[in-house]
Amino acid sequence: QVQLVESGGGLVQAGGSLRLSCAASGRTFSSYYMGWFRQAPGKERAFVAAIRWSGSIRYYVDSVKGRFTISRDNPKNTMYLQMNSLKPEDTAVYYCAASPDGLRYPTDENEYEYWGQGTQVTVSS
Repeated sequence: QVQLVESGGGLVQAGGSLRLSCAASGRTFSSYYMGWFRQAPGKERAFVAAIRWSGSIRYYVDSVKGRFTISRDNPKNTMYLQMNSLKPEDTAVYYCAASPDGLRYPTDENEYEYWGQGTQVTVSS
C-alpha cells in the first residue's frame, strides 16, 4: 500500500515558477513508477510527466517539455515537479500517482494504482 500527499501548489503569475512535491509512504517507493497528472476546469484528467523508479526514463507531454522537470529522491520518498515559465493554461489540479514498476503505458492514468488528493495550481495572466 502506498499513500501519496501532494504539496506546493498555489497562485502564481504567468512566467513564474512553482515546485510541486509528492511525499509517499511505504517501503517500496523506490521501486515504483511515479507520474504527475492534471485536471483543468471542465476537462478530463491528463498526463503531465512520469519517471521510472531509477530516474533513468522520463516522459513529458509535449506542452510542458522544456518548462517542467520531473525528478525523485528515493531516500526521501519524494517526487517533484519543477514548473517554470508557467502559463494560464497550466492552471489545474495536479495529482501525483504511483504504480509498481513495469508499466506498459506510463502516460496512461489507468496504469496507476495509487493517487494523491491533488494540489491546486493557478496561473494568472
